[in-house]
Amino acid sequence: MTHLPTYGLLGAAILLTSASSIAQTSGDYPSKPIRVVVPFAPGASNDTLSRATAEAMTPFLGQPVLVDNRPGAGGMLGAEQVARSAPDGYTLLNVQASFATNTAIRAKMPYDVHKDFAYIGMMTRSPLLLVVHPSMPVNSPKQLVALARQRPGDLNYGSSGTGGSNHLVTELFAKTAAIKITHVPYKGVGPALVDLLGGHIQMAFASLPSALGHVNRGRLKGLAVADEKRSPFAPNVPTSREGGVPFVAELWWGFAAPAKTSPQTVGALSAALRKALQTPELTKHYAVEGGEPMPMTPEQFAKYVFAEVERWRQVVRDTGLTLQ
Repeated sequence: MTHLPTYGLLGAAILLTSASSIAQTSGDYPSKPIRVVVPFAPGASNDTLSRATAEAMTPFLGQPVLVDNRPGAGGMLGAEQVARSAPDGYTLLNVQASFATNTAIRAKMPYDVHKDFAYIGMMTRSPLLLVVHPSMPVNSPKQLVALARQRPGDLNYGSSGTGGSNHLVTELFAKTAAIKITHVPYKGVGPALVDLLGGHIQMAFASLPSALGHVNRGRLKGLAVADEKRSPFAPNVPTSREGGVPFVAELWWGFAAPAKTSPQTVGALSAALRKALQTPELTKHYAVEGGEPMPMTPEQFAKYVFAEVERWRQVVRDTGLTLQ
């Protein structure tokens, strides 16, 4: 996984000075409001994180940064709209983990993630949490793997749908552990967790916000966070490495613009984003989603996105996954 740079918090005076610097280096841009297309419906993490980040970026750009929800086709509809938009810096895209997995598992895409976008930077990332029903006689990923090997194909896992992030994540886990488990797709992580709570399926990879409350109340067992270090939001849950199955899988969110957006405009947007990530208010908002600010340069973020696409393409090749 890419090791990311971190930045300390700055005082309000420094932030305002930085905002002036951004305006000075970007010419007349921006001279009107900026639109961020979120390719999912309002209310989910993609939406709330984008809105909070857009609001935090506004003072550093001197123009409103507004969210426009364009759901459809698993996020591809909104992404295609941005890819075809004018490369003037006034239409941006919220990109996230499914942006990479969609490309990895689909033979045909309405856009090219390598050619049709200019990447601005990451907002935040949050490791996934491996959870099982309390009736499961396991307390670690290693024990879960041992049980799955005793009962190949008998353990069912839920996902938000075929080809989604947590579908591919669980298949990567199964590949890493050399086990056979059965996929049960749902129309969203919420319905999958409902069936997991009811004991109709045995396991799932879920976001920290969606599952941690159930773990804390004893309604689910949290076996591991899929990361190299423990999450500050779940310090009592071991990492996957501590649990005997080294494994990293995360949700992530960032911004992109249409390809051919000028380097100066991308630079102004990236600078505003990185300054926004240093504000205490945005850090607090990310914590609600189990994430921390992850500042990146445009080059670092592009490298990260492309590495994620290739990572999941390899999983698809190795497992023979196809969309039903």
